[in-house]
Amino acid sequence: MANPRVEKVGERIHEIVASLVNTRVKDPRLAMVTITDVRVTGDLQNASIFYTVYGSEKERADAARGFASAKGMIRSHVGKQLGLRLTPELEFILDALPETAKSFEDALIAARHRDEEIAQAAEGKTYAGDANPYKEPRESEPVSGEESEL
Repeated sequence: MANPRVEKVGERIHEIVASLVNTRVKDPRLAMVTITDVRVTGDLQNASIFYTVYGSEKERADAARGFASAKGMIRSHVGKQLGLRLTPELEFILDALPETAKSFEDALIAARHRDEEIAQAAEGKTYAGDANPYKEPRESEPVSGEESEL
């Protein structure tokens, strides 16, 4: 089970960095950035900050450069807000969540399309055997003189 203190520090870093990106960092390269997750190591020395960027591949690269240039200011502000003895080293990582979600959506669309094709092919068809292919249990009749206990 994860350390609750580590989780609280991660949540607090998430709040601080998201607030900074929206209010204090004036870099236009970070205009369409969303902080999605923060993972902190158990010793509170390193924090991985995951972000997404709305836009093209060029805008993603620009956002990475924007975070690299604002890293010191963000770390300084995080350190002041946290009040810990040591400020965690920050690492900004582009989150792969949107691309993963897109591939899942594509797979679901393909499966739905294939299901529609199968439904159209099966339309008007009948079963090769009985409608219910499973054997029904036989009800045994009690032998005369014997009673069944149920």
